[in-house]
Parts: sequence; structure tokens; C-alpha cells
Amino acid sequence: MGPTNGGILETPALDIETPGILQRVSEEGGGYTFARMAAAARDGDARAAEVAREMAWEQLHCGPWHSVLPIWRDAYSMACLHVAKHHFAGGDFSETIRVLDLGLIMGGTLLRVDLENAVDKVMAVLEERENGGNNGEGSDNGGGLLFSSADFNEAEVLRSLPAKSLSSKLVARRSGLSLEGFLRDYFLMGLPVIISDSMSHWPARARWNNMEYLKRVAGGRTVPVEVGKNYLCSEWKQELITFSQFLERIQSGNTCAAPTYLAQHPLFEQIKELRKDILVPDYSYAGGGELRSLNAWFGPAGTVTPLHHDPHHNLLAQVVGKKYVRLYAASLSEELYPHSETMLRNSSQVDLDDIDDNAFPNVRDLEFMDCILDEGDMLYIPPKWWHYVRSLTPSLSVSFWWSNPEGSP
Repeated sequence: MGPTNGGILETPALDIETPGILQRVSEEGGGYTFARMAAAARDGDARAAEVAREMAWEQLHCGPWHSVLPIWRDAYSMACLHVAKHHFAGGDFSETIRVLDLGLIMGGTLLRVDLENAVDKVMAVLEERENGGNNGEGSDNGGGLLFSSADFNEAEVLRSLPAKSLSSKLVARRSGLSLEGFLRDYFLMGLPVIISDSMSHWPARARWNNMEYLKRVAGGRTVPVEVGKNYLCSEWKQELITFSQFLERIQSGNTCAAPTYLAQHPLFEQIKELRKDILVPDYSYAGGGELRSLNAWFGPAGTVTPLHHDPHHNLLAQVVGKKYVRLYAASLSEELYPHSETMLRNSSQVDLDDIDDNAFPNVRDLEFMDCILDEGDMLYIPPKWWHYVRSLTPSLSVSFWWSNPEGSP
């Protein structure tokens, strides 16, 4: 048996930045009480550390996210580090990881290196203890599959798709597409394409359908999820749960009225072990562009992303499961009735699963492309192309967004 506690978490960035953060949070954010609590936490007061974290949390949730003063995000990171250090010293590693993840998800960038290094240290301790308990014979067997093609009833699933699905123009499918061919025939032409057989070398293709593996490398990590039909619905909300809890909701079929979806989250910045399982495709450097974001889209069957468009080139890689995708050209934007609110201007008012013909009389006649993405497929979606996405099975996907260099056509 090892020691009952974890020792000390080193936080060099916190040690250097603390005076500046406390000064700024007092001057810019009016956080004089927070500064006193954080100073006491630095001196070893565990209760003061918790109070400081609660105070910073309130500041992060007192209005729209974009209106939060940046210093409060750094203040929240600071408080999370103090709280985590106390839990680690006491040997409560699960709570240590949870608090560090909250700092990574909600905090600023100033202390991110300390948060990431602390996560690495705690995970190493946990792995050492786990290996010590099973004589180093860890296994990824026995956890079951997230998705089995034997359970997929294609006829039943297709009946759930929007009207006219797969009856008109299918997205072109190319196997072994060269980068030159991608540039010439699709990127420069502004046309979508499915690229198959380009992900077989990803470790994720062999690992991510294994529940035991996913729980082992990420099960105790806290992640933000969306709960509800989709982000346009009034009952939609967000929760923070462990990755294991999220996987169990997916595996259970999420039969409740409010499916749980891990959507557009930079999961791979937070959980480095999963980042090692994927590779950035050469296609996402087309046009000399710069990779803007790499996001995870994990969820149960029936999860829907409503009709919307994005400003960047998008390569959607289907790792586990199947998805249906419908695409409308950017030139049809006005006919798709975008929301007028600033935050939702890239989303359509049209619900493709239940089209209101009186409000949107011409939508059913608009030309579109669609497809079913199978495991190992990548779908290129050009900028401003409208797309609707439905998970036909439990699904794990990764999106690569990139943009053209400044001034490039």
C-alpha cells in the first residue's frame, strides 16, 4: 500500500502570477473579499479556498459568458488550484481531478499550464495505484462495445429521417482521394465530399468503441454536456458530469426525453490521452489554411444538431457509429429563414423533422445533398454550407475546422 495522501502539487505559474491576479481582481472586478480569501487559501486555509472558488463561480455565472471579465476566469483557475492542492494532499484524487477539470473548462489561460501538469501528476498516481492493485495486468477487455453493427436496424432508422431523405442527390464519395484531387475537385469548387478509407491508421478507430478503454483513460474526468433535444429548444441545458457517467447514458440508449450530448467541446485539449488517438488529416491544411479548432461530438442515437452553418472549412470524421447529414448550399441562406437574433444568425428557424409548411412554404422544394456517414468516413463541409446532423447510432465524431490565410480567396 502507498501513502494515504498524495503529497504536494507543484504550481510554479500560480506562485508567480498570484500577486498580479489578486491586484487585478480587486481593481477590475471589485473582488476585495475574494482577494482576502485567496490569500488565506495560499497560506493553507482549505475553507477559504472553497469560499474563493464559490465566489469566482458566481462571477462566471452572473450574466452572459461573453460579458464575464477575463480576470475572473483566471481567478477561478487560481481558486481551483488551491482547492485541488488540499484534496491531493489528503489523498482524495477523484475530487482533485474533478476540481482541476473545472478549472480547465471554466478558467482562463494564465494558469492553464499548472492545471494541466497537475492533472498529469494525479493521473500518474492513479495509474500507478491501479497497476499496483492488479500486478500491472491492465486490460481493455470486458467493457463491451459502444456500438455494434449487429444491433443496427437500417430500415427502422431510415424511417426517422426528415422527409425526402436519401431520395435526391447524394454527396459524392471518394476512396483514396489525393490532396491534389481534393483541392481541385472539391475545395476550390466549394463542394462537399465524403472521403473514405483515410482513418484506418488512427488509434481511435480500434480503441474508441471499447467502453473499458474509454473509461480507463477518461472515465473520471469531468466534461460539459448538453441535455435536451437541441440548443434551440427552451428545455435545453448544460451539465457537468464525469465521462463515465456520460458513456453510461449513451450505452443505456438515453431513452429519456432529454438526450445527453457532448457537443463542440475542445475535449482533446482537456484530455490529452484521447488526443493521442487521432491525427490531423492533411486535407485540413488545404489552401494553406490554419487549423482553428478540433472538437468532439459524442452522443447517443437520435441526437440532432439542427440546421445551421459555420464560418470555417469543416472536416467531420466519423470514428464510431453512423450519422445522417443533410446539406444545403450557402446560396440558399435566405430561403432557409435564419434566426434574426445575433447569437443564432447561423441557425435556421426551420425544423427539418417537423417542417411548418405555412411558415416556411418553399423549404420542402429546396435542393439539397445528403448522405449517411459510416465509421471511417470523413465529410468535407465548405464554409457557410447549411447542415443538419442526426446520430443514427451511438456516435463518436471529431470535427476539424480551418480557415484560409488572411486575404486568400
